[in-house]
Amino acid sequence: MLEVVNLSKRFKKNKAVDSVNLFLEKGETVGLLGPNGAGKSTTISMISSLISPTEGDVRLHNDSILQETGKLRKVLGVVPQEIALYTDLTAKENLEFFGKIHRLSGRELQGKIKDILEQIGLTDRQTDVVKTFSGGMKRRLNIGVALLHDPEILIMDEPTVGIDPQSRNYILEEVKRLNKEKNMTILYTSHYMEEVEFLCDRIYIMDKGTIIASGTKDEIKSILSSESTILIKLDKSSPAFVEKLKELAVFKSVTSHEKTVTVVIPKEVHPFNQIFQIADETEAIIVTIDRQTPTLEDVFLHLTGRALRD
Repeated sequence: MLEVVNLSKRFKKNKAVDSVNLFLEKGETVGLLGPNGAGKSTTISMISSLISPTEGDVRLHNDSILQETGKLRKVLGVVPQEIALYTDLTAKENLEFFGKIHRLSGRELQGKIKDILEQIGLTDRQTDVVKTFSGGMKRRLNIGVALLHDPEILIMDEPTVGIDPQSRNYILEEVKRLNKEKNMTILYTSHYMEEVEFLCDRIYIMDKGTIIASGTKDEIKSILSSESTILIKLDKSSPAFVEKLKELAVFKSVTSHEKTVTVVIPKEVHPFNQIFQIADETEAIIVTIDRQTPTLEDVFLHLTGRALRD
């Protein structure tokens, strides 16, 4: 349905996106993962025709949209990372404004607004000014704006950042419903691995401007099928302990986030004596140590060397 071909973007000497290829099939929910600075938002901006690529193409039903962006914008809804609302207007006034941009008017527009307000749970707050809303309510209204014109494709760029758990759960369930009930095609980026696990049929992992892995959740996890993961929790962070672990060739990757150290090793290796010896040498105190099968996050750490939130 939508295809990205060798997409690149340079900002002066910096190549933010480098020859990205990805596709969306009708009715899929696809995850785009990557640490901060990986190039996700720049890629999304090019797909949504907000900025022009330096090289490459974006195709809708096999037709390039770079010269005729109107074709894509008629069927595309975008929920940006930053809140895109007029905070001095009410919820209903925002929906009216953006609805008119999509050339909706009269009874059709008012009917859409009524349905959207019910859908996002803001009917009782429709006449309140948006600047009085909580972060979660603004996020929900942002999604409502993107749905006004019944898009076939919805791009959501980290839509749950900085909101309360109740609003987050609502958004996740709503994304699931839009995909299942309306067969909407969704491209979803997130800083929360569990969201991608819950929502997405396929996943692209992006780092330093390029796609470094892609496939279904099981296919991505199979990258570490011959490995297992050691999860070490310390009483406090210990850079010396982490650096010593990295010196051991038997460890395929060693990553740390605050007090937690994650080590990927071959399944046949049993490194506990070495780990405790290094802890003793560096005066690191191990609170718990656990061996487990690799998760999606373990694969991400293995591929990028960075946590998703880094």
